[in-house]
Amino acid sequence: MKSAKEAMEILAAYDLTKSYRAAAALAGCSHHTVARLVAERDSAGGPSTPRERRPMLIDEYLPKIEEWVEHSKGRVRADVANDKLLVLGFTGTERTTRRAVARVKRAYRLGHTRVHRPWVC
Repeated sequence: MKSAKEAMEILAAYDLTKSYRAAAALAGCSHHTVARLVAERDSAGGPSTPRERRPMLIDEYLPKIEEWVEHSKGRVRADVANDKLLVLGFTGTERTTRRAVARVKRAYRLGHTRVHRPWVC
């Protein structure tokens, strides 16, 4: 969901161009997002409040996935993690697990990147 600041930027881009696709290109989002925000603004008189994130089935298992990613140094596979989660009582699908593992691995890589520091002479 877009923040209020992002929504205002998208609406400003639409007001400037009067085109969903052109505003989307300027704002870096989908033209469907622009259309939804414009419709909300026109019907309610302003942008709506940001939606709350819905809880997901995988949320209570995320600490365990993070532990596995950290222990394996980012090498754990999502299908292996899914098998382990099923043993722990997870009732979601493998696709949910793949998405969660990918998100956790992406965060792990951001925190563990190798930085090249050339010698200063």
